[in-house]
Amino acid sequence: MKFIDPNHDRWHEVTADDSTVAVPAAEPWSIVTLAQWQTVRGSWPAEAAVGLVVENDVDIESIAADLPRFALVSLRFPKWTDGRAYSQARLLRARFRFAGEIRATGEVLIDMLPLLARTGFDAAVLRADQSLASARRVLGFFAQGYYQGDVIEPRPRFVRAAT
Repeated sequence: MKFIDPNHDRWHEVTADDSTVAVPAAEPWSIVTLAQWQTVRGSWPAEAAVGLVVENDVDIESIAADLPRFALVSLRFPKWTDGRAYSQARLLRARFRFAGEIRATGEVLIDMLPLLARTGFDAAVLRADQSLASARRVLGFFAQGYYQGDVIEPRPRFVRAAT
């Protein structure tokens, strides 16, 4: 998993102050909201990288047709106790075979990292009070893998051991 420093990220969110009409002319590596995307999807240049911010109450199936156009999907955790974004990531990877970056944003704590990785996230923007060194250490706790299957390795450990 990679950790994103918001101050040094090539991706930038198109702010609410930006006109949705101007979004297609925005800098490369723009991240737009679902509402902005719905406004500009027909005019967005095919060669321009685009990311999408998806709030945790959005049905992933509603964006499935546009997934090939996204290089990044940013899933939000409004509270660290709200786990709906885990389900969204799992659906993106397992059902819709999304191959782009899935990024966790919002209230992302280091305790969440193993489950983020297991459900399909490959990048995270940690909450400001979280330690990057501790985050890297947490990801190493289960270096031998998990007993249950997940997005990374769908076979449970007993099946892997038998082969």
